[in-house]
Amino acid sequence: MPPDRCPFCNPDPARIYAENDVAIAFPDAYPITEGHTLIVPKRHVASLFDLSEAEQAAVWQLVAQVRAKLWHDLNPDGYNIGINDGPAAGQTILHAHIHVIPRRKGDSPDPRGGVRWIKPEKARYWKDSGSADTHA
Repeated sequence: MPPDRCPFCNPDPARIYAENDVAIAFPDAYPITEGHTLIVPKRHVASLFDLSEAEQAAVWQLVAQVRAKLWHDLNPDGYNIGINDGPAAGQTILHAHIHVIPRRKGDSPDPRGGVRWIKPEKARYWKDSGSADTHA
């Protein structure tokens, strides 16, 4: 997708609520939970790993800043923080971005497994191992 057609290259400035020299943060247009935020590099790259190490560090600094703001504003019980890197991993907008998704106790019947639910048949690893503490 060329930058002139990329929704992350030309976001509505009113939606941006945090930024640094390298990245911006704004609410996800299709939030999974209240506060679901995207951190998006200002430079148009498809993968976070196309950024320099310094740029990646600045992006992660903004992730931490957003997490702290969400913690203060919404007081969630936890977070899912994730990247869909490439179409095979579910990336639909080919501009790198990180999801910060606040979670609350009870917002899912059984949140164990977290991101493992992308492959439901592999999500409940603790049933095979006998312990939820053997894997992350």
